[in-house]
Amino acid sequence: MPSIFETLYDSSLEVTLTHSQEYPSDSTQAANFVLLLAEVRRQLDAYSATNFGGYHLLLTIASPAGPTNYNILQLKAMDAYLDAWHLMAYDFAGSWDANSGHQANLSPNPSNPLSTPFSANKAVTDYIAAGVTASKIVLGMPLYGRAFQNTAGIGKPYTGVGTPDNVGSFEAGIWNFAVLPRAGATEVYDSVSGATYSYDATTKELISYDTKNQGIRKTTWLKSKGLGGAMFWETSNDKTGAGSLIATVGGQMTLEGSANLLRFPTSKYANLVAGFPNE
Repeated sequence: MPSIFETLYDSSLEVTLTHSQEYPSDSTQAANFVLLLAEVRRQLDAYSATNFGGYHLLLTIASPAGPTNYNILQLKAMDAYLDAWHLMAYDFAGSWDANSGHQANLSPNPSNPLSTPFSANKAVTDYIAAGVTASKIVLGMPLYGRAFQNTAGIGKPYTGVGTPDNVGSFEAGIWNFAVLPRAGATEVYDSVSGATYSYDATTKELISYDTKNQGIRKTTWLKSKGLGGAMFWETSNDKTGAGSLIATVGGQMTLEGSANLLRFPTSKYANLVAGFPNE
């Protein structure tokens, strides 16, 4: 029996995206995306019926939090085929902006609009209004901070995101949660925006990220909205032990789960078929 990927490749469905695209960019691509999800769902169900006794294989997507992108999507039609929407509620602000800003805030700040070009609440509200099932929405949280150099504060102009001796954890302006806050910085909570950041008044460096307390606030918020849970980008950036943001958020929720399906009877690789006997 061919794999699900071979079956999809041989199907009559054709979806065209350019290499650089992350989301559909027009109504035709949005409609094709729905067709793609429908076909993947059909193939997953057929494959499971043949090999796994009908075990429900999950179909999820990482979805945008910016209106320019999600307003193109046929959200209600997509929701019929998806088990979860992993809402990428981060990168709301960064090096592409003229002013420093919150990169993962819950709400807009009318008194400081330049600090909140986007918000999780706006995205979630629009998704639900468009027909997405609230309990399928999984709130994405960043395990990294976005830095702004030489700035007087949140929503203010800045110059650069990193310097040769201050380049970040893996690229300029990006710091793993594990090393935040940086020495000399003070963490600040913006209650209007529902966001946290650190600021060093001496170096004028501002870094937008979620703290542990912010993780607790976000968990309370997502529960109030009836959302399905939380996800993180990405786990290796987390602190260990009591400092873990993932553990903090997880401790605020009732974790539900099902046994993972770790059988691959149609794989061309013998070790997968055998269930990784020597690993």
